[in-house]
Amino acid sequence: MRRTARVVGLALLLGGCAVPSWVPLIGRPKGPPPPAPVAGKPLSPEMPMPGDVRVRPPEHGEGVADRVVAVVNNDAITLSELQETIVAYRAENRQGSGGSPSDDELAKQFLPRLIDSRLQLQEADREKIVVEDQEVSEELAERIKVYNTKTIEDFEKLLKEQGITIDAVKRRVREALRVQKVIRRKVALRVSVTDTEIVQYVEENRQKLETGLSYHARHILVVPEGTDDAAWERARIKADILRTQILEAGDFAAVARQHSQDASAKDGGDLGTLKRGELAQDIETEILRLEVGQLSRPYRSGLGYHVFRLESKDSLEGDGLTRIKQQVREILFRQKYEARLDAWLKEIKQRAIIEVRM
Repeated sequence: MRRTARVVGLALLLGGCAVPSWVPLIGRPKGPPPPAPVAGKPLSPEMPMPGDVRVRPPEHGEGVADRVVAVVNNDAITLSELQETIVAYRAENRQGSGGSPSDDELAKQFLPRLIDSRLQLQEADREKIVVEDQEVSEELAERIKVYNTKTIEDFEKLLKEQGITIDAVKRRVREALRVQKVIRRKVALRVSVTDTEIVQYVEENRQKLETGLSYHARHILVVPEGTDDAAWERARIKADILRTQILEAGDFAAVARQHSQDASAKDGGDLGTLKRGELAQDIETEILRLEVGQLSRPYRSGLGYHVFRLESKDSLEGDGLTRIKQQVREILFRQKYEARLDAWLKEIKQRAIIEVRM
């Protein structure tokens, strides 16, 4: 239980890294970056080349707790680090071993992510990424809020009870910030979205984008007192009279409260803010053909005659178009960002020497 609490504490503190929040960063690479590889074939079949991912069984002489499960360039990932990741994942998702993937399955899933994390830290070293103490303090202050501790002293006490030092947590936070900075430099700052791309996206996806727009309407319902044509005609006449009253007096809500036979009458006929597709298609079409503030002619549905008034409507024009364009910019940026991040990770893997020992 104490081990689980310790791992969960670190997982929470390390949220926001390039890998999921429950994957702890491994630590600084040991020693300097490896020398540049020499082009050509390896000197022997046992010598790995950049871009290779060698898999070999573990050494029998290694201890269980600290056995190396992968080597990334000259930096080792240990079994205990991988096990902490699995424990943190299970604790965060409140999973026991039953009914969930086995530890072996999770290890195969998470080890590549730990390798990615280590590669990113090594790139931060190559780029000489620096994180100031003030940045660490500010980030730490944000992340410890989840513990509801009032002072850093209270937080240190909580960590001590879990067997964690504040220096270890600060080191991990610093590493997370270094990864964020190197990704910003290598990925985010190299992604841009042009106005031309936004306009093209809007035009190609106009129908889909309009589906997500909202509108606000009111209505009055007059139900016929009978099923014959005469009853329906009387309902239509009454609806037309009510429409004329509204045009003359301008108080839609008062007329709706007094005469509408719909449940919305108590709210002055207010249907609230609706997303397109929430109402029957014929009724929605009748409402959306109106200009803002305009009253409809009596409209017949299976329930009776309606008088609609459109209160407001988002559209792909004016302010509505501005909002949509901003959303589109974010969509396109995210797509480009993820594509470039994947390409960058692939690039640094191709020039790395990775050996998996599982």
